[in-house]
Amino acid sequence: MKLTSILKIFAMALPLVLTSCKSHRQAVKEGTGTAAVKVDTLQKQAFLQKVNDNAQYARFITSKVRFTVEVGARQMTLTGNLKMKRDDVIRLQLMAFGFVEAGRLEFTKEYVLVMDRINKLFLKVPYAQVDFLRNCNIDFNVIQGLFWNELFQPRVSRPTDQQLKNYSMKAGSDDTIIAMEDGKLSYRWLADNSTARVKMANVMYLDKFRGNYQLNWDYDDFQANNRKFYPMNHKISFQTPGQEIKFEMLLNYMGAEEDWETRTEVSSKYRQVTIEEILQRFMSL
Repeated sequence: MKLTSILKIFAMALPLVLTSCKSHRQAVKEGTGTAAVKVDTLQKQAFLQKVNDNAQYARFITSKVRFTVEVGARQMTLTGNLKMKRDDVIRLQLMAFGFVEAGRLEFTKEYVLVMDRINKLFLKVPYAQVDFLRNCNIDFNVIQGLFWNELFQPRVSRPTDQQLKNYSMKAGSDDTIIAMEDGKLSYRWLADNSTARVKMANVMYLDKFRGNYQLNWDYDDFQANNRKFYPMNHKISFQTPGQEIKFEMLLNYMGAEEDWETRTEVSSKYRQVTIEEILQRFMSL
């Protein structure tokens, strides 16, 4: 695959990760299986606790990954690395030719880092300085919850039993819809009734002036990770008023590597730019 093609994939993926905010699954709206049934308070709390308890104990999750990005009729595949440290950092590295790093996305509690390794450009800013992240109330905790396959809410590392009372629930015969509202934002999760594993997460940002934004994150192929299960297949769909981007991430294995630097030091040879400039340079290649 040509290097320019790989860079264009990186450009396609950036809006998905940096701008995520009518679900494409009817189940999110109506429940699944037979008609949804009312759940009493004790049943609700017990099930939510079970879902919350499925969160990973692991401190690290690492893997080689294969990415597929689809924008309209364009579809491309490349490889990379996923490295995550609980409550600290999430890093995605996109590789050219399987061994040359072309781009990097790094999320910490304090900042978002985007690097174009080829053109030596970077963006490193707090979440509040990225318009869509600020508008959609997306912080590190939300991003971590999506990548780690668990319930989430802004400003909370992991919901407590008391905070679980803020969630509503509607049970179907096979799956249960968990929901939480936050102003213009609505969060939805689809959890399996028998295992209480999150099968899908949905974030919708309603804007009557500029249009709605929606992120849908499907999880599949759960494999054991110590005493927990983690999805090896992540299918992500991001819808804006004018475009839909589909992104799939397949993990090769469940690793727990600890011997890596959790913060990227940006060389003085790199020039800081806006996210718009990085995207413009990539897409003009």
